[in-house]
Amino acid sequence: MRRLINRRPDIATRFGLMLLPFVIALVAYMVASEARLSVNPNDKLLPGWSSISAAIDRMAFQPDQRTGNYLLWTDTMSSLQRLGIGVAVATLIGGIFGILQGLIPHARATLSAFTGVLSMIPPLALLPILFIVFGLGELSKVVLVAIGIAPFIIRDLALRTEAIPHEEIIKAQTLGASTWQIILRVVVPQMLPRLIDAVRLSLGAAWLFLIAAEAIASDSGLGYRIFLMRRYLAMDVILPYVMWITFLAFALDLVLRLFQRVAFRWMYRGNGA
Repeated sequence: MRRLINRRPDIATRFGLMLLPFVIALVAYMVASEARLSVNPNDKLLPGWSSISAAIDRMAFQPDQRTGNYLLWTDTMSSLQRLGIGVAVATLIGGIFGILQGLIPHARATLSAFTGVLSMIPPLALLPILFIVFGLGELSKVVLVAIGIAPFIIRDLALRTEAIPHEEIIKAQTLGASTWQIILRVVVPQMLPRLIDAVRLSLGAAWLFLIAAEAIASDSGLGYRIFLMRRYLAMDVILPYVMWITFLAFALDLVLRLFQRVAFRWMYRGNGA
């Protein structure tokens, strides 16, 4: 008899096991919602599917009476724009300083402790300062996302850069490569896919910082809408928005992962991927 750790599910079994937790969660919600609505048909905590579908139709497919906008799509574009700019800035900063800190001893001695301290500061604690310095507009939200995840990307990429076999650096120097040639031809090609990994791992935190900033000071965005609906206990709107954010986060992660596989095929050679 084969041990459990040696058993491999086939494709159909793997797909079924993947769906199982979602089905359990869905059934649990349906049962709990039905139980509450049977006691109080006006209960707002766990709305029924009819209320949720009506809210989705109202937010996504009907123009707002006051602004004429389709609120879900307007909020989505606002949030994705802020998130995209913030993550792009953090990626650029993290890529540059991570490689320098991991490769150049003087840069490591200068930046390592400072980056470590920055990474320990709760970014949300800086939010009032950012609002005071940059105002309540778009810039403060973008800056929060950028400074929230940049230290993590720097530290992660610095460690991965340090892990490059020293023999590769020695060989490049033996062939006459300068420091910049080593960075551009040896280090950067190896670190770009690792940078994508770091960005993927930081996306959850980036969404957290964005939603918090939008909830406090904004007039559009997914976080703004969720906290606005909280005042009215509108769970039929809040739940779809939360699920939509989850889907967007999953889709962004999937796009980055597929891009990594296409652009850096050498990472997956020999590992059966």
